[in-house]
Amino acid sequence: MIQYKKMAVSAAFVAFICSGVIAQKKQFTIMEATNGMSTTLAPQSIKNASWQPGTDNLWQTEKKDGQDLWKMQSFNKKSENVSYILSEGNYPEQVTAIPVIKWLNDHEVYFVNGKNVLVGSKDNDVILSAFKWQIFASLPEKADHITVDKSKEIAYTIDNNLWFWSKGKGAIAVTAESDKNVVCGQSVHRDEFGIDHGIFFSPKGNYLAYYRMDQTMVKDYPIIKWDATPASVDIIKYPMAGGTSHEVTLCVYDPASGKTVTLQTGTKNKDHYLTCVTWSPDEQYIYLAILNRGQDHLWLNKYDAHTGEKVATLFEETDPKYVHPTHSLSFVPGRSDEFIWWSERDGYEHLYLYNTGGKLIRQLTKGNWVVNELAGFDKEDNKVIITAAKESPLEKHIYSVNLRNGDTKRIDKGAGMHTALCSEDGKYVLDVYSGAGIPKNTVVRATDGSYSHELIKAANTLADYDRPEIKDITITAADGVTPLYGKLILPTHFDKTKKYPVIVYLYNGPNVQLIHHSFPESGNLWYEYMAQHGYIVFSIDGRGSWNRGKDFEQATFRHLGDAEMADQMKGVDYLKSLPYVDANRMGIHGWSFGGFMTTNIMLKHPGVFKCAVAGGPVMDWKMYEVMYTERYMDTPDENPEGYENANLLDKVKALKGKLMLIHGTNDNTVVWQHSIDFLKKSVDENIQVDYFVYPGYEHNVRGKDRAHLMQKISNYFDDNLK
Repeated sequence: MIQYKKMAVSAAFVAFICSGVIAQKKQFTIMEATNGMSTTLAPQSIKNASWQPGTDNLWQTEKKDGQDLWKMQSFNKKSENVSYILSEGNYPEQVTAIPVIKWLNDHEVYFVNGKNVLVGSKDNDVILSAFKWQIFASLPEKADHITVDKSKEIAYTIDNNLWFWSKGKGAIAVTAESDKNVVCGQSVHRDEFGIDHGIFFSPKGNYLAYYRMDQTMVKDYPIIKWDATPASVDIIKYPMAGGTSHEVTLCVYDPASGKTVTLQTGTKNKDHYLTCVTWSPDEQYIYLAILNRGQDHLWLNKYDAHTGEKVATLFEETDPKYVHPTHSLSFVPGRSDEFIWWSERDGYEHLYLYNTGGKLIRQLTKGNWVVNELAGFDKEDNKVIITAAKESPLEKHIYSVNLRNGDTKRIDKGAGMHTALCSEDGKYVLDVYSGAGIPKNTVVRATDGSYSHELIKAANTLADYDRPEIKDITITAADGVTPLYGKLILPTHFDKTKKYPVIVYLYNGPNVQLIHHSFPESGNLWYEYMAQHGYIVFSIDGRGSWNRGKDFEQATFRHLGDAEMADQMKGVDYLKSLPYVDANRMGIHGWSFGGFMTTNIMLKHPGVFKCAVAGGPVMDWKMYEVMYTERYMDTPDENPEGYENANLLDKVKALKGKLMLIHGTNDNTVVWQHSIDFLKKSVDENIQVDYFVYPGYEHNVRGKDRAHLMQKISNYFDDNLK
């Protein structure tokens, strides 16, 4: 009898201990849920990795015993020779931490610190020698868009003009535009078509090509700056759909002669788009893709870089909906007459090998899958290294593609999302990947498959947290045929006998994919934070989103919001079929295109969702930029029905449930007027809408203030769904 009592006490004690272990599982703070994966919860990884040109040496930076170090590993003998190279305190005084470096050649690197360009050199024959640093160039305080060429010549902008700097001549003004609305050396076409810069050095650094954008004819748009009293106005040029667009040319500057020529791209329709800027390896020609304003006809042209004259149109591409070029040409190393061109002409983004006469040699990749990146070339074995969604649109893997016959072989191992950093000769690739249960693995692989070495197998930084069950789901789109991929995140300590509130998070717009096989498996720690607080979280990529091929993406053409909404409602049907979903307590949230979709669904399917949060939403596509909107909608004159259907300002009266709009006051992407006009319509229709702004922020809220944003959104769902 006494023994029985002891056992009972012991069992109770064990139960107490076990419950204590469970209780010790952590809850995410809102800061961790918002920024943790890029800060305190980031899995271990290589920092600032780069391959030294002409070698198989992989460099990185790290801290060891409190010191900043360079770390080099050599793989040319398939062994890991590790060296630690101290900075030795020989940085100039203003450099306080080890920088991200870029290689100029096989023994020199550079980085930009403030307005100083610093060059480091090392004895290439002494592997343990430290870099010796010098301030190579001190640029003016207003210098921006600083571009350092491997020739050690530098280009930069001051306000709207372009400058050139060389060691021998110092600073030279390339342009002298007196009108601030004529902009040189900067990105154009509002960063569409893969454009992210406006300065293009020739391969040997002897010439400098640059964009010149004349936007004097574009209407002014005011952005209010609230950081002083009284507030001030920043006037920008914002070309809206159907309106007058800017005019762009490409110019070439010759530092030796001081002369500039302009490529003769045509004067009939000056509001066309110039993209895919590529120098020929011999610096004699520039290749340029010209896309018409309607974005359904592309010409790949070849120009004489020294006269500006058009030499030839190599080929044309047309599409009844739109052509969407986003990559420059990639010349095959050692072959100045062959290049790779990207195209969706067969329905998926693939690679095509051409000669400089415009003759198609062969299609290199083919299939119902998308090429994602061109990572490098294996020069000796005549292969190109790519990443692609060949196995699944939910994964990305690394492949070699034989340039002679298109033979494609996978290089990496393991399910998930892989990135590739190629050595200069293409013999090795740094493969960094994550997947379900794999926080981050870092492996060096020989691209011929003969060798691999794991550098880091990151520990699970989320192991101590109370994480939810995450289900990969597939449903059928509203067309009755197309599979859609999504994720269902169940509340922690899920009880299938209970009913739970639901949050649907969506984007469902062009060029974005939310659902991947990666880590964290949910795709976003905020989803898991909400699951810890008793919510089911659901997300799917409907038609119109990225990485599924042209037909999938173009299903929304001329009717933004329709097919996407129909697919999201199929997701709602799926949720309602689950016995543990409380269909009377459903919320929806999205930002930017997702903000448009959130508002669209609240107005066109009123009553389905009890509450919603729409961030940075487009409310009227006539107020959005020319390049993006006209690709997917044509102009308002050409497609009045489509614009009217997608205009949410005249549908405010249909709102049921709670809606909170959030906008950055300095948003120059989806201008603040979208939500302001929606509020005015709400007042006119006597409809109550909640509202919050982030002063000084543009299209999104970043850094520590993002935690404030996500807390506000979380609170809104708590107030209305619990």
